[in-house]
Amino acid sequence: MINAQDIKNGVCIRLDNQLYFCIEFLHVKPGKGNTFMRTKLKNVVDGRVLERRFNIGEKLEDVRVERRPYQYLYMDGDDAIFMNQETFDQIPINKEIVSGSAFMKEGDVVLLQNTRFRGAEETKNGEKFSKELADLADLYVCDAFGSSHRAHASVAGVTKFITAKGGQNVVGYLMEKEINFLGKAVEDPVRPFVAILGGAKVADKLNVISNLLEKCDTLIIGGGMAYTFLKAKGYEIGKSLVDDTKIDYCKEMMEKAEKLGKKLLLPVDSVTIADFPNPIDAPVEVQVYDVTNMPADREGCDIGPKTAALYAEAVKTAKTVVWNGPMGVFENPTLAAGTIAVAKALAETDATTIIGGGDSAAAVNQLGFADKMSHISTGGGASLEFLEGKELPGVAAADDK
Repeated sequence: MINAQDIKNGVCIRLDNQLYFCIEFLHVKPGKGNTFMRTKLKNVVDGRVLERRFNIGEKLEDVRVERRPYQYLYMDGDDAIFMNQETFDQIPINKEIVSGSAFMKEGDVVLLQNTRFRGAEETKNGEKFSKELADLADLYVCDAFGSSHRAHASVAGVTKFITAKGGQNVVGYLMEKEINFLGKAVEDPVRPFVAILGGAKVADKLNVISNLLEKCDTLIIGGGMAYTFLKAKGYEIGKSLVDDTKIDYCKEMMEKAEKLGKKLLLPVDSVTIADFPNPIDAPVEVQVYDVTNMPADREGCDIGPKTAALYAEAVKTAKTVVWNGPMGVFENPTLAAGTIAVAKALAETDATTIIGGGDSAAAVNQLGFADKMSHISTGGGASLEFLEGKELPGVAAADDK
């Protein structure tokens, strides 16, 4: 027995020996002339929607709330059994779990729960879980570029068992597009090839910088990572973001560029602030300084107008441009000018323009330039590893690569 008020959205109840989800309810409070609630209940087995009205305070003897949380569904014949995480983890996935795969007809789709809920079984590429996933299918299609750099059970492990049973492992249309654009940019670009790297940390892009110097004609550095390069050149950078452990690395990369005959462009001026805005989009006063003359009490948070013009000019001569990472704190309108200038330069060029996911993709979308780009990657981490020259597990596992 329950009170009518116990029926809320997402609650699972047994009514007339049938299981229902409450998908909608209107709770009319007493004192308004109406003391009832209207509900819509969806039968979890056949999908029928039942509308019921209950009086406020009514004791419902023929209704009971089933165990919660009901995140998982196991079909046993005609019965739908709901279970919590602990119970679910004890049942192999290849039984008729989640919406009843045993009842599938041609053209039907079964959506499994997020595989990350399986914890280490997924992220550590567990053999048992990989086989359970493979037991559900004859063919495997990977179309999740944003996860393709992870050697997880649902990305890599499953493919071994699909192959063992005589099936095929292929990539989807999105993966194909990502591979074509990024792969061609790295391995066979139409030249001149300009690569633009931004973002906060040099450490995040160590191998990307080194690999791209061997591939591109011009490498442009912006964002917070630029200040470590500027300090490596001996400039005062004030309170700007810096990674002192990467000073020698930056020197090595500048020497490598010179040795290879590549252009390595760094900021020549910087938009500076006295204190970082809190919240990040709060109004802030700025001053622009040449990088040779930055005060010790200022923090660089965007490339300056001279740098923006320099970078835009480099983009104009390019035939292929890859961009990963914003030029400054683009979340703040006052500090977004450099990122806007680079995005505008890419939007106006006739070159093939590839945005490498993550913050640069967010910036392009947020600033309204998305439809002007040749390709915007769906995977920040995956695109970075691709630009590093790494083989992605989700690509390596495909038979049609």
